[in-house]
Order: sequence, then structure tokens, then C-alpha cells
Amino acid sequence: MSDARTVSFGEALRFWLKLGFISFGGPAGQIAVMHRELVEQRRWISERRFLHALNYCMLLPGPEAQQLATYIGWLLHRTWGGIAAGALFVLPSLLLLIGLSWAYLAYGHVGWVAGVLYGIKPAVAAIVVQAVWRIGGKVLRSPRRAPWLWALAIGSFVAIALLQLPFPLVVLSALALGWLGGRFAPAQFLPASGHAAAAGTHAPALIDDHTPPPAHARFSRGRLVRVLLVGGMLWAVPMAALLAWQGAQGVLSTMGLFFSKAALLTFGGAYAVLPYVYQGAVLQHGWLSGPQMIDGLALGETTPGPLIMVVAFVGFLGGWHTEVLGPEARFWGAALAATVVTWFTFLPSFVFILAGGPLVESTHGQMHFTAPLTGISAAVVGVIASLGVFFLAHIARPVPGGPVDVAALAIAALAALALVRFKLGVIPVIAACGALGVLLKTTGWAA
Repeated sequence: MSDARTVSFGEALRFWLKLGFISFGGPAGQIAVMHRELVEQRRWISERRFLHALNYCMLLPGPEAQQLATYIGWLLHRTWGGIAAGALFVLPSLLLLIGLSWAYLAYGHVGWVAGVLYGIKPAVAAIVVQAVWRIGGKVLRSPRRAPWLWALAIGSFVAIALLQLPFPLVVLSALALGWLGGRFAPAQFLPASGHAAAAGTHAPALIDDHTPPPAHARFSRGRLVRVLLVGGMLWAVPMAALLAWQGAQGVLSTMGLFFSKAALLTFGGAYAVLPYVYQGAVLQHGWLSGPQMIDGLALGETTPGPLIMVVAFVGFLGGWHTEVLGPEARFWGAALAATVVTWFTFLPSFVFILAGGPLVESTHGQMHFTAPLTGISAAVVGVIASLGVFFLAHIARPVPGGPVDVAALAIAALAALALVRFKLGVIPVIAACGALGVLLKTTGWAA
């Protein structure tokens, strides 16, 4: 490290655990939280290095925010740092969803719970708006200086929101245009250096723009082979145990195989893979119903952790309905199913980061590599904006063709004002919106 300061493993563990409980708002909100905490406040990593890592994670299948946490944890504290960061990003969400899934099945539609969800959904939309504001301001720069980047952001928004093109196509197009831009307009594709302007008020980051990769982050063929072998064993041993216990047609082994495939199809985040999960979990295997799948998505949107954690809800309900451990242990069977599903969904993400991180660290400052990734950064701004519009549209009119929900839009506006203008924390805003939702529901101001 180029700085005398260090971050102890214990200090990092406390932060990653905190992040696991405050990472609301899907990938956009989670990336915004990490950016604020790690780049702006703690100065553990510079703007340019943060975006460089994020761009790599955007190319991978799986939850990019969880992979970004794994990457930064690995960069700071080697393999165990990456494992701890990625696991703590997921674990609180898994435990919360197991509890909420049980409450959902046991208590059904409780009035105050509906009120909390009613208030939190607009807050989630506001977190996405804040992410567009913060990340867009860092990546896009001036339209006169970087019109290519603005064109990529606007084009990706149109492609996703209006044309409904698949996310992988948008990313590959941005990658190709970034490569072309790096050759014909390289000045526009120089990576942003967001902290440079504030150099007078901020100390250099621990992992700064020109900090050389630490020894463990340098590429080694032997290390790459070891990571791939260990990752393969961590998949094969549990799968072999499930197959030996239940056979190929068992519920848990079927879930493990199904969600292993889903983990490799999640380009573009949870929304890109939800149709595949719906088709398999609802239509093919019957682990839960269509309305239950929608309720699970609502829980996934309003709990911390990656949105793809909705798979834990799917696993819990599947284990509950099929009684995988028998009727006398229905809860524990459902909890086991949720854990199995989570393991096979997230294992590939750890392998991708620990195997590919050294290759990414060797590409800093190389225009042929950084220009395409800068193009992806610009496209991501448009994708996040399209997600914000998606949320706001569903909040404004929850029933297609029905009346506009003015109260929900007002909550979203107040939450956005609190986050963007007054820079309040995510947790206080979500808590206040949840309380406001209960008040509006119980007093009859909201339908």
C-alpha cells in the first residue's frame, strides 16, 4: 500500500457485517452505499480503482454488488478477506428472509406488515434515484467533453426501458463501443478520477489510483488452478452428498442443480434471471405459486442484500411445501432448502472474483482494457435509470390501468429529497418511510 494507514481485518469485518444489514435498494442502492462508505468517507479505495473493479463485476453473471464487496475485501485482506466480505453481504439477508418467509406462511396478510412494505417500496425507488445521481455524476462528466459516454448512457436507457433489449446485449454493445471509442476518441474514455478535485480535503486512498497491486493480487497460473480446483470441490462435494442422500429426483438435489444453472445465467442482475426462475420453480417444479413468487420479490426488494436473494424465499417455500425433512420438521427443512439454494447460487461469484481478480488488477491504465470498461460504466448509468423508472412506474400505478397512487409517489419524493439533498443515511430514511406507510395504511390515506 502506498499509504502508512492500514485497515485491520477486524475493522474490515465490522464494516462488511454492517454493510450486510444496510445494503438496501438492489444493486444500484448497494453500490451507492459502498461508494459513499469506501470511496468518499473511509478512503479505503480510490474512485478509479472502485469503478475498475465494478466494471469487471458487471461483466460477470451473478450479483455485481456482492461481487464488488468480495473483490474489495480480497484486495484488502487476501482470500479470506474476500470470502468474509462476500459472505457477510449475503448472510444477514439469508437469515432475515428465512424469518420473513416463515412469518409470511404463518401469519399471511397482517395489516401493519402491509403498511411497512407500502412505505418501504417508494424508499427503494428513491435509493435508485440517488444512485443514478451519484454514480452518473462521477462517470459521465461534461456532455461537451464526453458526448460518447452520454450517448451510451442514454442509449442503454432506451434499450432497456423502451425497447426491452436483453441486458447482455446492452453490455456487449457498450463494450464494443468503448473499444472503438478508445481507438478513435481516447480522451473521452479516460477513467474518471472523482476524488482528484477534492484532493485538498481528502487524504489519498489506501488503495489509490497508482497503488501497485499487493503481492497476493498478482497473477499466478498456479494460484488460478488452485482456486478453480477448490471452487469445483466446494460445488461437487455438497452436490454428491445431496445426490447420495436423496437421489437425482430429490427436492434438494434438484434445487442445487437448478440454481447452479441459474447462477450462470444472471447476466444483468436478478431481473434478467427471474423469468427463468419463475418458469422452473413455479411452472416446472411447483415449489411455490405465481402470486407467492411476486410476494417473494417484494420481500427481496425490501430487505438488505442482493435482490437475487429472492431465491432463498423460493427455496424456503419449496422446502416447506414438499416437507423435505418430514412434516414434524417443516421449518428446519425449509430453512435447509433456503440455505442449499443460496450456497449453489452464490458459490460461482466467489470463484469468478478470486480467480479473475489478479487478471483485472494487471490492467490498470491500459487504454485497450479501460476504455471498454468505461463504456460499460456509462451504460450502467442508463441501466440503473431504467430500473428507477421501472420502480416508480409500479409504485405510481400498482394495479395496471388503476388510479395513480399519489401517496406512494409523495413518499418516494420525500425519500429522494432526504437522500440527495440532505444526505441522510439509508437506514433512517427506510425506517421513516416504513413508519409513514403504516400510518397511511392505518388511517385510510392509502389504499
